[in-house]
Amino acid sequence: MPLTSKPLRKLGFLTIGLFDEADPRRGHESTLQIIEMGERLGFDSAWVRHRHLQYGISSPMAVLAAASQRTSRIELGTAVIPVGWENPLRLAEDLATVDILSRGRLNPGVSVGPPNHYDQVKGALYPDTADLEDFSHERVRRLLDFVRGEPVTDFSGVEGFEVFSDRVQPHSPGLGRRMWYGGGSLRSAQWAGEHGMNLLTSSVVKAEESQDFAEIQLSHIRTFRAHHPDGDRARVSQGLVVIPTDTASPEQRAKYERYALQRMPRTATPQGPARMMFAPDLVGTSEEIAERLASHAAFREVDEVAFALPFTFDHEDYVQILTDIATRLGPALGRQAAP
Repeated sequence: MPLTSKPLRKLGFLTIGLFDEADPRRGHESTLQIIEMGERLGFDSAWVRHRHLQYGISSPMAVLAAASQRTSRIELGTAVIPVGWENPLRLAEDLATVDILSRGRLNPGVSVGPPNHYDQVKGALYPDTADLEDFSHERVRRLLDFVRGEPVTDFSGVEGFEVFSDRVQPHSPGLGRRMWYGGGSLRSAQWAGEHGMNLLTSSVVKAEESQDFAEIQLSHIRTFRAHHPDGDRARVSQGLVVIPTDTASPEQRAKYERYALQRMPRTATPQGPARMMFAPDLVGTSEEIAERLASHAAFREVDEVAFALPFTFDHEDYVQILTDIATRLGPALGRQAAP
């Protein structure tokens, strides 16, 4: 099997954290147990998705704050927080607080754009400013400034018995270098590079200059690095869906194959007005998946991954998948186990 051009340096995973409306604690506890298990298995990072008004994690900072107290080494990330739902100043406070609690292990990933179903939710979310809100990259730029310690106000000092700061508190000095942008277009990749962020790529891209998923993703990575102060050293993480079957039961293998087959039609052509392209889910033995990844043009450009777990599987399925990724797929990709 041909090796990637860069040895796989960081192995991570991404989970959506689904829960049952009638028993939400069980789902959140499952997510925390999965993160704890990820640390025991030697994963470098665990990432959570973000869902509003759905049955997935709506408050990733609360979940990761809890995870920070149940782990000691694994990095904790979001992929991604849609900042259209957030006040950048308040979000900066939450990010810095969790980074302090985790002793510098937080990797916040964010994205821009109006909230999903904005016409239906704007009255509740922004009742007085819905038509004035800016959902462009400027919203992320403000967040970056706040996280990096730029002044928020021209007032600081002592007032009575209280002391005030002119920047977000707590301030976590290293957090600004660990901010990630979830980008699926050339414009977003360039913007993230120009603003010194890290780049999260996933199984979804915008078909702008091609209909070949790997070629599109490769162009995003190279555009990002071409505009980043760190150049070829700028950090990029890829997040394809991989489902190794090495230790899966026959029933699990059948479930995984049905899941991938149901999702395969959307990978053939660009989808919707935005022309989104989806990568096929990779199902098979770790050796088979490693061979497919080695031939993936974009994968050969990265040395970090956060493999995405499927949305709707059971806890025991995630245990099997993560165990196979850590003990079989990672080594097949040349990754050295974490100390």
